[in-house]
Amino acid sequence: METKDKGAEPQLKGIVTRLFSEQGFYLQMQPDGTINGTKDENSDYTLFNLIPVGLRVVAIQAVKAGLYVGMNAEGFLYTSDMFTAECKFKESVFENYYVIYSSTLYRQHESGRAWFLGLNKDGIIMKGNRVKKTKPCSHFVPRPIEVCMYKEPSLHEIEEKQRSRKDSGTPTMNGGKELNPDSNEQDGS
Repeated sequence: METKDKGAEPQLKGIVTRLFSEQGFYLQMQPDGTINGTKDENSDYTLFNLIPVGLRVVAIQAVKAGLYVGMNAEGFLYTSDMFTAECKFKESVFENYYVIYSSTLYRQHESGRAWFLGLNKDGIIMKGNRVKKTKPCSHFVPRPIEVCMYKEPSLHEIEEKQRSRKDSGTPTMNGGKELNPDSNEQDGS
């Protein structure tokens, strides 16, 4: 049974959705973290939490795998079990009512052109700097399943995960110092 932190009530209204590409595929994240497209609209791996983390900025989290979609400095998509700055995507509505998702962190150095989430015509994920917002590869239609309330992914949660990893004998990134040591105590409920 999970215990809830005091003061950590979900306050963000997000959606559980399937992201349908203009290329004819649903974005999916397989249990091993592989991101690609599938034609199977009933697959559980096509369900994503779109969690608002800023003005028109979302975190895209696979419901099944629990991992976030991120884009690195080379434009490659990857999955992360922790929410980082690379996991923030600007959500914009394009002229044709499709939705496009661009990295909030990275873009072309020379032109300033944004890097987008995209699937090619074979349902394979594309490198962000190769995706143009005017092309079908970047166009998605969110197909909402339900509205949910979320807690904002935060650095506090990252510290929590690192602490629990330290307890299990894996290395931490915070120098092994105990951060806020009494926040782990149960409140008896």
